[in-house]
Amino acid sequence: MSKKKYYMTTAIAYTSGKPHIGNTYEIVLADSIARFRRAQGYDVFFQTGTDEHGQKIELKAADAGVTPKEYVDGVAGEIHRIWDLMNTSYDKFIRTTDADHEAQVQKIFRKLYDQGDIYKGSYEGMYCTPCESFWTESQLVDGKCPDCGRPVKPAKEEAYFFKMSKYADRLIDHINTHPEFIQPVSRKNEMMNNFLLPGLQDLCVSRTSFKWGIPVDFDDKHVVYVWLDALTNYITGIGYDADGESSEQFNRLWPADLHLIGKDIIRFHTIYWPIFLMALDLPLPKQVFGHPWLLQGGEKMSKSKGNVLYADDLVDVFGVDAVRFFVLHEMPFENDGVITWELMTERVNSELANTLGNLVNRTISMSNKYFGGVVTKTGVTEPVDEDLKATVLSVPANVVKKMDDLRVADAITEIFTLFKRCNKYIDETMPWALAKDESKKDRLSEVLYNLVESITIGASLLESFMPETSGRILTQLGAKKRALDEMDTFGLCESGMRVTEKPEILFARLDMKEVLAKAEKIRAAQMAEFEAENARAAANAAAASAQADGAAAAGSAQEIQVTLKDEITYEDFGKLQFAVGEILACEEVKKSRKLLCSQVKIGNQVRQILSGIKGAYSPEEMVGKKVMVLLNLKPAKMAGLVSEGMLICAEDPDGNLALMTPEKDMPSGSEIC
Repeated sequence: MSKKKYYMTTAIAYTSGKPHIGNTYEIVLADSIARFRRAQGYDVFFQTGTDEHGQKIELKAADAGVTPKEYVDGVAGEIHRIWDLMNTSYDKFIRTTDADHEAQVQKIFRKLYDQGDIYKGSYEGMYCTPCESFWTESQLVDGKCPDCGRPVKPAKEEAYFFKMSKYADRLIDHINTHPEFIQPVSRKNEMMNNFLLPGLQDLCVSRTSFKWGIPVDFDDKHVVYVWLDALTNYITGIGYDADGESSEQFNRLWPADLHLIGKDIIRFHTIYWPIFLMALDLPLPKQVFGHPWLLQGGEKMSKSKGNVLYADDLVDVFGVDAVRFFVLHEMPFENDGVITWELMTERVNSELANTLGNLVNRTISMSNKYFGGVVTKTGVTEPVDEDLKATVLSVPANVVKKMDDLRVADAITEIFTLFKRCNKYIDETMPWALAKDESKKDRLSEVLYNLVESITIGASLLESFMPETSGRILTQLGAKKRALDEMDTFGLCESGMRVTEKPEILFARLDMKEVLAKAEKIRAAQMAEFEAENARAAANAAAASAQADGAAAAGSAQEIQVTLKDEITYEDFGKLQFAVGEILACEEVKKSRKLLCSQVKIGNQVRQILSGIKGAYSPEEMVGKKVMVLLNLKPAKMAGLVSEGMLICAEDPDGNLALMTPEKDMPSGSEIC
């Protein structure tokens, strides 16, 4: 009898940079589900990969001074490395630059055009480059992108559009008749009330303002819009063919049983993607689950804030399974989770070192001390045994129920309920006291057998979430992994089995001060790298600007007319104090359309300086720059904030601004004279 198939996917990771732990959480979450479905007997196909086209990639590559393909090759390799580092068991890693994917996207685009679902027009609106999305003025939030909160700019271009409204009523009906389709329910309500019920606008599905994308094969001025390209990976990766020659694998696996994605892209997966599938006359995925975000100390991770956590850094300090445990166990079902170095250290010490590690160590040590490592079932029972067995035997069914509902954190909590009950059982039976009475030897043997049996079941359940730790526990116990369908019986461990002679420490207790010292070194290294990236990008931008300026100067005889102000003496100039400052942090001033507020380090002091340069620089671009500062300008209050100096800029006749920066790298506080 063939196994029932289970096809699941993650969102494909965007190759704009190295994924942080919040991005990595998704692949670990998906892996735990895939492993558990395999344990349930499903034939699982688990696909992940990378999304590699778009204007943002083109710009990132230009900043790095490489071709877009070279850039995405590097980032995709890094993503692949981290997915493997986290011991994830995916079956396929797809890249949207794969030749077979690109060929199918072109065929899909043509098919939808030929059948009238895509038409040619033009688009005018507010464009967000990071999200690669157009917005109307009414859709903006405080004048910014409603998805990411970043600035937008007016844009107009010829484009192809998809007729979304043609399928909207059919999608609304599907969502209403398939309550399991969008999970959690709060995501469903958001999609219905904010997007579908108010009415769908036609969707821009091609671009002409950049080249890094899949060309529309019948109109090569256009490249396919990133979402049509990216979303179709779920079918192209398993052999879909738009000409009707799809593979056996596709016919077997589609529709997907689960798309696991972040809550920020739920709209694309529950509105755009289902409508594309309807147009292709394909079944819709059975479920789309939009998981919450993992926040660093309660806020989104940002390089400019220096609060980004990466999986490999965390693994270096805590180990792979400790990181897996934390991100899976600490993430709520619907609300955002929080990760910090302090929280991770606390959980490792309390849950992994104490509850789990100490339990395994004590059980093996007592088995060796009292019986030479041999675990024997004697049948000398007491009422307390029945309570232990009842708890242990209830846990597998509870875990299955939680996993069927994708409540992974709750499933892990159930398993640790088993381990905590075992620790309580040790306190109740007091093996050390039994060992002092020769007549209690058989009872002591039964107690230790019950512990080994219970831990075997718990460790077997743990395999989906902490695979390496599960294997290490079972090896030390000398036990075999227990199948799910065997967990309704207590006592399957073989009497006379032998535990390891010397137990290894599963998780050592960590010193908080030592961990935080390591964290500070990691943060400092990240900030240095961030500043170096900004410097490289600025250098490349400056070179490009200089080249453009040279071309403009060569093609124009116009020169800037300089108007002189009143002459000053050297003494007048000597009253002004200029120095090199380093921008440590920068943010927009909410009450102003022009002002940025920078925290500027000048030698041994930090000053707050407001500058009317919001139109020329984003806060992220400012951080790490070395700038020219007028120090002894009288403090002034602007938009409710005090400014303690001035950043010196150049301005051309068109109002374009450029910060004055030292030609060579100079330490902050250096005098400008």
